[in-house]
Amino acid sequence: MSPFHARLARRAATLATALTAGACTLTACGSSTTPAPAVSLAPAPAAQRLAGLCPGTLTVQLQWQPQADMGGMFQLLGPDYTVDTTTKSVTGTLVAQGKDTGIKLRLKSGGSAIGFQSVASQMYVDSSIDLGLVHGDQIVAASSDQRVVGVTPLLTHNPAILMWDPAKHPGLTLRGLAASHATVVVSKEQTFPTWLLAKGYVKNSQLDTSYDGSPARFVGDSSIVQQGYADAEPWEYEHSISAWNKPVAHGLLSELGFDPYASNVSVRADRLAQLTPCLKKLVPIVQQADADFVTSPTATDKLIADVVAKDPTYSTYSLAEAEYASGVLKSENLIANENGSVGTYDPARVRAFVTDLAPLLAAQGAKVDPKLDPAALFDSRFGDRSIGLR
Repeated sequence: MSPFHARLARRAATLATALTAGACTLTACGSSTTPAPAVSLAPAPAAQRLAGLCPGTLTVQLQWQPQADMGGMFQLLGPDYTVDTTTKSVTGTLVAQGKDTGIKLRLKSGGSAIGFQSVASQMYVDSSIDLGLVHGDQIVAASSDQRVVGVTPLLTHNPAILMWDPAKHPGLTLRGLAASHATVVVSKEQTFPTWLLAKGYVKNSQLDTSYDGSPARFVGDSSIVQQGYADAEPWEYEHSISAWNKPVAHGLLSELGFDPYASNVSVRADRLAQLTPCLKKLVPIVQQADADFVTSPTATDKLIADVVAKDPTYSTYSLAEAEYASGVLKSENLIANENGSVGTYDPARVRAFVTDLAPLLAAQGAKVDPKLDPAALFDSRFGDRSIGLR
């Protein structure tokens, strides 16, 4: 499991409750699709026309249900989008800054919708998927049997955090974890605890790998330090978890050096050549959408909240949480220029984190290609270095 989405376990509990309360059979419900609004879109310029190069409906597998850390993809949806609650997908015209590129975009939810499988494995199971959002550690972990290639990252820096009660640990920083002797509660499937241990940031005696996604442990024992994500848990613990209902302190693991690119738009390695003509035009469009989203997220935040609200089986994701998350993506530089551009790969950084993580992942049982070439897993040729936050 990727360190970025171990929150699946926590949200799975909420989802299971919603399914029990509101589920119905296909016979009883049928396919519930919202009608598409009638809209007229101006055509995109020739450089952004994707018809004939990309599939007529470009299907992208998400890691989880719609949320703001995928905002760059939802920025690409035109106002004619429709939500299908049976297939857990949303489809609309793929737009470049509001103009029609000539194809449709279909975004498929992950998590329970794909049996909690990884996106990389689902891409090999479901041949209708053209692209998927795959986190950097998962790309490395799948490099042997289910290789996918990242072509542009939606998140420049990894949002994984450790969080704590500032009243119990005043002045604590991630670099002071080992000296604090605090119990660090994480999921056993994570990569970063092993990395923290190898780097000396925690002691083995501090690690508790029993985290199951529930807030109960943190609420009941506020002396612990717990995993989370900068764009989610700080808001949720303060606003949604009534038994806590106050701020938490946190630190980004990327500040220590654990920073694989997150939410990489990825393609199956065996389909890379086939989709290359599409990707040459598509990737710059995605980059610009990501930059536009984090610069001015209001409309897309509302779109994401609307898509979630249309499916009663989704975990609640309010507009307020979407607005918090998109704000954090910018304020904590999770989407930011790197070497002057957004959505591009720094080859030196790629090589460093792949070299760092590969042996740890292999030791955990991942099928890592022993001869992997980092540059072949994160393909930098499609990114446009002139596109960035201005």
